[in-house]
Amino acid sequence: MIVDTLRVFVTVAEQSHFSKAGELLNLSQPGVSLHIRNLENELGAKLLHRSPKQVKLTEAGTILYNHAKQILAHFEEAHQEIQMLQDEVTGSIHIGASFTIGEYILPSRLAEFANQYPQVKLQVTIGNTEEIIGGVRANELDIGFIEGEAHENDLIVTPYMKDEMIIVSPANHPLSKIVSVEQGMLQNQVWVLRELGSGTRAFSDHFIQAEEISVKRSYVFNSSQGVKEAVASGLGIAMLSRWIVRKELASGEICELPIRQHHLERQFSIIRHKESSSSMATHVFIQKLLVSRKDK
Repeated sequence: MIVDTLRVFVTVAEQSHFSKAGELLNLSQPGVSLHIRNLENELGAKLLHRSPKQVKLTEAGTILYNHAKQILAHFEEAHQEIQMLQDEVTGSIHIGASFTIGEYILPSRLAEFANQYPQVKLQVTIGNTEEIIGGVRANELDIGFIEGEAHENDLIVTPYMKDEMIIVSPANHPLSKIVSVEQGMLQNQVWVLRELGSGTRAFSDHFIQAEEISVKRSYVFNSSQGVKEAVASGLGIAMLSRWIVRKELASGEICELPIRQHHLERQFSIIRHKESSSSMATHVFIQKLLVSRKDK
């Protein structure tokens, strides 16, 4: 089977040695050599530079290695999806999520998943984006949901859904009666911000800097709930996800400040560690979320 041959080739490339690859795959060295030889004959190219101490990839070998890794990953995903049709999904998932996602988006999704797969144990850790990235990288979390994107090389990042960011104010704020707020009107306002390391804080800081807005004074809270309550209490204005303030906007506790010619949007992402193998439960959970990712 070509998948087996590709798996042998990838293992040899990563171990830089035929015998070490054979030990990992429970194959004899001649068996490993046969797989590589058949692959080279099939492709009509030399894939490995052989020496007594180690083997190295040729240029053609490097090309094949990169594609083979993707093929094997896709095959494993297909294998798991087929098993899903036949097996009962069990196990546990430790999920990390930023505050916005963990408190306002995931709960309903988790309830649906738990009803469909009651044998899966779910644990959720909520933190800011920086903390969730750290947890996934340290293999303390099976998957993470973050605001924005992650650029670490050891993470697999999958776009999840778009999130609209809006600027909100106390109900009695002078700007709350203005239909279309000019950026200049935001000068010298009191801002309520999230802490450094938060995806919401990063987005807010970028907007303030890009628009060259002068901040009169700022107050920092380490949760979006705290920011929201502070705004409702009249402390200042803030930038928050629309998910967080839907109820308060409807009740009139706080007001949206529509910014002229600006639609503020960011990406929610799912992250996993490249080197960790996802359990069946984790794989099913991610697939279910991606299928039902549209806003509810």
